[in-house]
Amino acid sequence: MGEQHARARIFRQRKGPIMAAFKKIGFIGTGVMGGRMCRNLAAKIGVPVIAFDADMDKVAALDNAGIAAAPSIKALVGDVDLVILCLPGEPQLRAVCLGDGGVVEHLRAGQTVIDMTTTTVDIERELAAAMTAKSVDFADAPIARGVSSAQDGTLSIMVGATPELFARIEPVLACMGTDVTHCGGVGTGQVVKLMNNMIVFMNVSALAEALAIGRRAGVDGELLFETLSRGSADSFVLRKHGMQYMVKGDFPDDVFPVTYSIKDMSYALQLAQQHGVDAAGARLADQRLREAEAAGYGKLYCPVMYKLLDP
Repeated sequence: MGEQHARARIFRQRKGPIMAAFKKIGFIGTGVMGGRMCRNLAAKIGVPVIAFDADMDKVAALDNAGIAAAPSIKALVGDVDLVILCLPGEPQLRAVCLGDGGVVEHLRAGQTVIDMTTTTVDIERELAAAMTAKSVDFADAPIARGVSSAQDGTLSIMVGATPELFARIEPVLACMGTDVTHCGGVGTGQVVKLMNNMIVFMNVSALAEALAIGRRAGVDGELLFETLSRGSADSFVLRKHGMQYMVKGDFPDDVFPVTYSIKDMSYALQLAQQHGVDAAGARLADQRLREAEAAGYGKLYCPVMYKLLDP
């Protein structure tokens, strides 16, 4: 309780500066993650929040949180000081920001844009250049920890921005996450996020191997993972992906599907190639994800790759 009270005091202290910096906030992309993040933002920020999504039914579902629907990207951008983006990946981000009628076209000097999409470093730096040309501040701020953390506002948020911009937007991001880290200049947030997800998928692949071997050798799967969680093999991925889902054969279709995992892994491998790193372990995890998609598991949570080893 003491930590919660301290966090609340910090928030109350920050509320004034937030309102001084941003009088109204627009949120584009209210899907599985974005919708939950937008709810937390609206509940905590103390200024009006409006939203837009290609599927306006998703925005309508936020009406009970006091979030108004913007009829278009143009209308949203024209009505706010800060635009936040949370989209599926680079193609959608490029279309929404750089396409005809997109965000960049309608920006005005003095606005701020935060991109919380998981995407490539290259597109973030391309967007930063386009927005700098219009005297608009830009930060990349991808997220980690999944749907449950988006729901309760405990995301980890990795930010690429100037120190001055980070200081202005950190209180806004703190409405959606408990760990907001300044990673460096634009693009570095994506670097850290992609390495996070690369390690997660590699761990999932390793857990699938361990579970298949352990079970075939006569050890109960639940006992195996519970015991590993009390030793040096313990990890967040073991306790969440392994114990909550893989060992139970529970692979839901509303968490983080194989198709999204492949997208993020492709970005990580692209980054490795650009910098001359032979990421052999990551390539194996990528291969297994693609095999899972080919086997018809593309819409299921990524621990489903276990079924490739022990159907």
